[in-house]
Amino acid sequence: MNEQDVDWSNIKVAIVAAKWNSFITDEMLGAAIHALKDKGISESNIFVYRCPGSFEIPLACKWCLEHQHTDGVVAIGAVIRGGTPHFDYVCDAVTRGITDLNMSSSKPVSFGILTTDNVEQAEERASVDKGNKGAEAAIALCEMIELMQTITHKGNN
Repeated sequence: MNEQDVDWSNIKVAIVAAKWNSFITDEMLGAAIHALKDKGISESNIFVYRCPGSFEIPLACKWCLEHQHTDGVVAIGAVIRGGTPHFDYVCDAVTRGITDLNMSSSKPVSFGILTTDNVEQAEERASVDKGNKGAEAAIALCEMIELMQTITHKGNN
């Protein structure tokens, strides 16, 4: 099985995007949707869910994996360092949460979480001109769906 064997028109993807720092996550969300549509995934098969912040993303992704008929989830958030240790706790929790989901689920969750020292770094990573990390997370999810189908297809021979 290879890329041309995947019927992208039947693939269903959930996107969980944080509302916090929406001036960044909205750009990433738009780019992720565009990348999925470019791959051939129908807009009617892309389900977008907004959660309050990045800390809540793993739980919302878990709900998508458990209750939606999706083939994978793109997680989108932006955690920007402030003057307190809160940044470190949120980054650690969301990273661990998404990692745990990937290890416990048979469906992939891609990591589109920006963890930056300042707003300028976040804006640069959400820029379409310089490589939008939302689009990159969507592309990574598609690659994992391909890999999953390749491995499971070979296992059925």
